[in-house]
Amino acid sequence: MIIVREVAQLRQAIAERRQLGANGEKAEYGSAATQQHTVGFVPTMGYLHEGHASLMHKAREMADTVVLSIFVNPIQFGPNEDLDSYPRDEARDLEVARSEGVDIVFLPTVAEMYPQPTRTKIHVSSLTDRLCGTSRPGHFDGVTTVVAKLFNMVGPDLAFFGMKDAQQVAVLQQMVTDLNMNVTIVPCPIIREDDGLALSSRNVYLSAEQHKQALVLSHSLRKVREVSEDVVQNTFTIRQLYQMVESTITSSPLADIDYIEILTFPGLEPLPPEQRLSDVEEDIIVALAVKFGNTRLIDNMRIQKAEVLSHV
Repeated sequence: MIIVREVAQLRQAIAERRQLGANGEKAEYGSAATQQHTVGFVPTMGYLHEGHASLMHKAREMADTVVLSIFVNPIQFGPNEDLDSYPRDEARDLEVARSEGVDIVFLPTVAEMYPQPTRTKIHVSSLTDRLCGTSRPGHFDGVTTVVAKLFNMVGPDLAFFGMKDAQQVAVLQQMVTDLNMNVTIVPCPIIREDDGLALSSRNVYLSAEQHKQALVLSHSLRKVREVSEDVVQNTFTIRQLYQMVESTITSSPLADIDYIEILTFPGLEPLPPEQRLSDVEEDIIVALAVKFGNTRLIDNMRIQKAEVLSHV
């Protein structure tokens, strides 16, 4: 496993890997073999958990070379958010990367990523107007900008993102499509703790009691799954579905709801409150953001239009 901290080192390491060709043997640069060598990229902010490991594992299955980046991106944090206290553990992260067969780890500093104040940002309209985009203004501009920079540095064929942040997946797919970026976004399922809580680097902030009460998020989404799969109950209206989720979450005294939204996916368009669940022809996402103490957690459930539910 190669560890690099500078963009020039990263590009050189990837170029050398691509020269190996698809079969791992050195081939003439520019030959069909080198052109077939695929690079899979997993961008993260570190403090890696099993959810991140699942992305690396998927990348290892699908690509010849796996590149992992670890960078806590300052421009996606608001002024009152947890940039300074965001959990970091480089040594532990490197062990996780090594165990998952990562080939190259990119560990840039802020100065390496932003050597001068950024005057260019990428803004995806419409999709960022709801969900986390409402309560975190400017957040997705920071995400799209840093991901675009990383794509330009790595030049991946495949990029792997967890569906826990489904809005991020939708926004990045829109960016890639609109700007004709030569990379395929690969969404990967949510990984959960044994008790159902979606894995997140921020879970470490939760007290034992907050963790226990945060289970109402997965409980509410489990009810969504049951309703969507039940021939009788899937006649619920969008309003009834919302009320069911809300009542489940508010049963926790510590839960402070930021949003509960039921939208089309990936378009993220609102659905009429009186429309029946069974009459919706598009994919649906039930997305949540709830604070427990100072810790803001997100989770979601996707209902596929073919009446097959993907618990992502």
